[in-house]
Amino acid sequence: MSSRFVSSRIAQVPPSGIRRFFDVAGTMKDAISLGVGEPDFITPYHIRSAAIDSLLDGETQYTPNLGLLSLRKEIAGYLTDRFSVSYDPEKEILVTVGASEAIDLALRVCLRPGDEVILPDPGYVSYAPCVTFAGGVAVPVTTRAEDEFRLTAASLSAAITEKTRALIFPYPNNPTGAVMTREEMEKIAAVAAQHDLLVISDEIYAELTYEGEKIAFSSLPGMRERTILINGFSKAFAMTGWRLGFACAPREILYEMNKIHQYAIMCAPRQGQVAACQALKKGRENSYEDVEGMRRSYDRRRRVMVDALRNMGLDCFEPKGAFYCFPSIKKTGLTSEEFCTRLLKEEKVVCVPGDAFGPSGAGHIRCCYATDLQKMLEAFSRMERFIHSL
Repeated sequence: MSSRFVSSRIAQVPPSGIRRFFDVAGTMKDAISLGVGEPDFITPYHIRSAAIDSLLDGETQYTPNLGLLSLRKEIAGYLTDRFSVSYDPEKEILVTVGASEAIDLALRVCLRPGDEVILPDPGYVSYAPCVTFAGGVAVPVTTRAEDEFRLTAASLSAAITEKTRALIFPYPNNPTGAVMTREEMEKIAAVAAQHDLLVISDEIYAELTYEGEKIAFSSLPGMRERTILINGFSKAFAMTGWRLGFACAPREILYEMNKIHQYAIMCAPRQGQVAACQALKKGRENSYEDVEGMRRSYDRRRRVMVDALRNMGLDCFEPKGAFYCFPSIKKTGLTSEEFCTRLLKEEKVVCVPGDAFGPSGAGHIRCCYATDLQKMLEAFSRMERFIHSL
């Protein structure tokens, strides 16, 4: 009977397809997870040490709603150094509880009831639900392996209607590992300008780009005024549990985002902000040695995983960013759900069904290579055995 108190809009959204398999694996002895997208690196010591010192010094108070000014200044410097785009740390940068909060804030501030938001499909599992939570309508646009899972200007244009308000632009992409060239991004930018679209550019994997140029969407001509740049510390700095992200936007938009943040969150955790500030400060001093070291490690594992999946007989697009492979399992005759369920049950290996990331992911699985190499090799052996058994 208590269900009558639950919003129908919220009730229609299914639980995360990622967490379900991860939770099951947690109850199984000797299971190997290629499922959850989390670095296997521990946050570097100097970052942890800064947070510990902050605690020992008794720094346990709220920070300003926007975040520590020292951190916002470091974020501004980082974006200038690494992505050639500048933001005012006092008016255009907001520190959030992970990039996830930043996405939620951006959508809630900018959407009116019934507004449509275009998003590449496959795409991160949170985008469509967050659009729904904000009262909007998610419009998935299919991306294909033959196009290297890139969003094309033509497919974007074809999806635009009079109700289209925004585009979520997540590159490098989770789950496919796709990246975009500058030329392709400029074509997307031209369409966004032509139709007066807001672009929510999720750049959380920007540092994990293995081939091609790292580009902030707001650095493209004419895009800064219509872009909300979202990034964070989870992936590149191995700080997932710290829950620190940030949003950068024109001050009029950021003012409204901070308004929701003030009422709902107050501020991101102080020690996380101190740690993030240290990550960027030390990073600038040593040419982001920690970030580059992790990126090189992921790059090696990327090549190992692609070769292993192909040797099993699976068609596998070569990812150019993030830390995922998205192979096709259509040759097995199983659905993505069947494949992952049986693989977990029979061989204790966790992968995520591709259709958890949208309808276009059907017939694929997501495998994460942010995993210890020896565990990966054992997982490949089990997967190959499973595939041969079919």
